[in-house]
Amino acid sequence: MLTLEDLFVVAVVWGTVIVLSWFLSSYLLGVFTGRKSRLDRILVPVENFIYLLAGIDSSKNMGWKEYFKTLLYLNAGEAILAFFILMFQQSLPLNPMHYSGMSWSLALNTVLSFSSNTNLQHYNGELTLSYLSQMSAIQFLQFTSAATGLAVGVAVIRGFAGKARTIGNFYYDYVRSLTRVLLPLAFIATIILIFMGVPQALSGYPTVSTLQKGATEILYKGPVASLVSIMQLGTNGGGYFGANSAYPLQNPSQLSDLFEIGMMMFIPTSLLFLFGRMVGDNREGRTLFLAAYAIYGIDLLIAFLSTTVIGRGLEVRIGGVASTLWTVTTTAFTTGSLNASLSGFNPVVILTAFFGMLIQAAPGGVGVGAMYLIMYVIVTIFLVGLMAGRTPEYLGVKIEGSDVKLAVAAFLTHPIIILVPTVVAFAIGAESTVGLAANATGFTRIFYEFTSAAANNGSDYLGAAGNTVFFNVATGIVMWVGRFLPILFMLAIADGVSTRKRSQKQGLKTGSISFVVILVFSIFILTVLTFFPFLVLGPVLQFLQGMKLSIGGVIFGL
Repeated sequence: MLTLEDLFVVAVVWGTVIVLSWFLSSYLLGVFTGRKSRLDRILVPVENFIYLLAGIDSSKNMGWKEYFKTLLYLNAGEAILAFFILMFQQSLPLNPMHYSGMSWSLALNTVLSFSSNTNLQHYNGELTLSYLSQMSAIQFLQFTSAATGLAVGVAVIRGFAGKARTIGNFYYDYVRSLTRVLLPLAFIATIILIFMGVPQALSGYPTVSTLQKGATEILYKGPVASLVSIMQLGTNGGGYFGANSAYPLQNPSQLSDLFEIGMMMFIPTSLLFLFGRMVGDNREGRTLFLAAYAIYGIDLLIAFLSTTVIGRGLEVRIGGVASTLWTVTTTAFTTGSLNASLSGFNPVVILTAFFGMLIQAAPGGVGVGAMYLIMYVIVTIFLVGLMAGRTPEYLGVKIEGSDVKLAVAAFLTHPIIILVPTVVAFAIGAESTVGLAANATGFTRIFYEFTSAAANNGSDYLGAAGNTVFFNVATGIVMWVGRFLPILFMLAIADGVSTRKRSQKQGLKTGSISFVVILVFSIFILTVLTFFPFLVLGPVLQFLQGMKLSIGGVIFGL
């Protein structure tokens, strides 16, 4: 049951994140427009050394094709490097437990997962990965994938702003995302987490005595704080432990719980404000912010109203409401980390989690959340233009037919890569390989697996049970297509818009509250119409079956 205290906590988290995000957006504006900073004396030589070492030109403007090819090749190279680290970790240092290398399918799934900012984990980290693998493969990809997302988000915003008449240079955006945003913020967050009780050590796993007389247990620890910081700030979600942030050493207290929730909201929210700053009209940024948070808030309210104080699979020290807050937030921001088992939630909470992942813009992940919101804006403006008989325009720029086609292609990517593999999985009986039956519960869990993979979220029901060749390969393909194909379409739109002539007169007032309402309504309608049949077969049917059992129990109990 939701209390005033719970509402106060949510208000404090939201308020703190929103205020800090507003200030961060001002800083990001300086970072990505080249505004002079006091940090330049330290960071410019470092950045220039990176460019020199890599032999790249960071001042050259790129078209959308070159921008996309550059980011795709770089991410592929990083994934290949991490793949070999995971495959041969038994021969590498910092492996005190002498863990063997991953199988090829699990290593492939893991690097595709982390390089796409998904962090779907078909393994238990503390029982599978060495310290070196956690740091040089997992954390490395968490930084680089977040930097890629941030660079893409800025490039799309820059294109729609039109002031630079280009989407920019990927190397410039990528390196600055790392040196001036992610690394400094992660360092600060790591220090705070250490003070909150999250371990940061390389001394091996100690054996400790338990409360039971004569019994001992291995205490799994390691460089946890540094991983958790970028896990949340970069909306990655992949934890050091198999239980993720339900594990006490990754999330020791209610204070750390709220801090980690705030971290995953921080950068995506700031990107919405950055949009307004870069286009020169804060009302446009306000539109994206209000639409995203309206959807997030509706999801949260529905989930709260159906949440019990505590249930099976939920952490007693955290509580049902805080667990629901985390679950809705982690899917709305496409992070994927968890502080409770998904099995502990009722179907209504799971349904709200589905909506967060299916929409991907409430507010979505680092960089790509803002990108998807702009995609929805284009589709909405087109639909309104059709109904009003007017030429669709956005920020004074005419939205052409090619833009609408590309936006629709970006939108349709996810229904295709979610629904097709879900059907294939049941057609070949893959659900039985992970201990599931072909019923509403089994359908929900398989549907959730591919939805999470396509949305680059990473939360899942299967966990280590999903370590089969089919699910490793299938979700791996879905994760990369779901990550990079929409980016391709949106970069093409932004690059085309960046050089178009802009009129001073704007038809549809996209900075108004009325447009916020239209945008939210359009997003909900598009999502429901696309995924309704599958949602009915999964969480909705689960809910109705539960209601039937409850009503039957009451009747026969009388």
